[in-house]
Amino acid sequence: MDTLIPAEPAAAAPARGLWRRPDFRLLIGGRLVSQVGDQLQFLALPLVVVALTGSATQAGLVLGAQTITYLVFGLVAGALADRWNRKSTMIWCDLGRGLLTATVPIAAAADALALPQLYAVAILNGLLGTLFGAANSSALPNIVSPAELPSALGAVGALANLVRIGGASVAGAAYALGRMVPFGVNAVSFLVSAVALRSIRTGFQQANPTASASPRQLLADIRDGLGWLWRRRVIRTLALLDAGDSLRFGAGYLLIVMLAQRLHANPAQVGLVFTGAGVGAFAGSLLAGRLARRFPLGKLSIAMLWIEALAFPFYALVPTWWLLLAVAFAESVVTPIYTVALDSYRLRVTPDNLRGRVTSAVDTLTTGAGAVGTMAAGASIAVIGAPALTFALAGWLALLALAATLSRTVRAAR
Repeated sequence: MDTLIPAEPAAAAPARGLWRRPDFRLLIGGRLVSQVGDQLQFLALPLVVVALTGSATQAGLVLGAQTITYLVFGLVAGALADRWNRKSTMIWCDLGRGLLTATVPIAAAADALALPQLYAVAILNGLLGTLFGAANSSALPNIVSPAELPSALGAVGALANLVRIGGASVAGAAYALGRMVPFGVNAVSFLVSAVALRSIRTGFQQANPTASASPRQLLADIRDGLGWLWRRRVIRTLALLDAGDSLRFGAGYLLIVMLAQRLHANPAQVGLVFTGAGVGAFAGSLLAGRLARRFPLGKLSIAMLWIEALAFPFYALVPTWWLLLAVAFAESVVTPIYTVALDSYRLRVTPDNLRGRVTSAVDTLTTGAGAVGTMAAGASIAVIGAPALTFALAGWLALLALAATLSRTVRAAR
């Protein structure tokens, strides 16, 4: 494995004053409130579907509708985020999602809530959420300086993982108060996010927004963005490696559940394993900004992939559930570091007018790979068993790490 070599002193200089920026605090504060609301609704939605229909299959389809929407609409959302006013787009997306979410408790109060409405809310929220995400990721480099970008991305990831750690408990408590409480809280959270965005003074893009585009113009925009991405060998190569890692990540949830059950872990202990993974990801997010500034991207990427490959077999080797928790913690520290380094590089080198398209293309690729991994995990476990799948995925990670190590493009990435 290549040794980590410190980058130039300028790249290693710590980002100062990030949290003293009012606009950054507003952006990340609104995002935090909205993520808490989303976490509450994510737990409540399948439970409401099961209560209405008695079908776990329908619950899975409703949740899966949002992922499918992202895969179908992601590239278009990126093109629109580059054409439209990003700040206005994000505000209207928040208001739209808040209104859609509020229809659920209103319909329930009128005893008119039905499955088609829940599908419609899931799909439309998925469309607006995809557009919001494309505009949000493109806007961040205009809110903070290039030197602060790794720390900003690390802070965003840390707060997201903090919500992930405590979100399930808060969501369960909210649902216990009433089935519609999580939906009401989420609707209000979108309003809070919109108000926070409206208060930000910094522009979200460098050029003036262009007029609305015809479908043909949008297709041309998407083609231009994909062409730019394909010609950048560093971003293209690392995006493909990241997609390969996402395939493993998509399979991980069910795999860890099956391995924990194999160790006779009860549901509470299984939950603690995933809490440990969340704590590990939170710790990694706190370290990510500093490491991304200190070490070259290529060396950091190679090191992180090898650490993942070497750690992953221990999921199948540990004899107790609490050691499984320790492995989940240690392995989860790695991913945020790699993600922040890669995202910081991509956002810094991508022209502002292409950021939405490039980011959406990469996210669509990695999300699709994760979805394939999730779908393939169940069938693979049924055929070869959870331990064998663990070693197979460890081998897959080793191949990715070896490919990165042998790639001159990756090794030279700074």
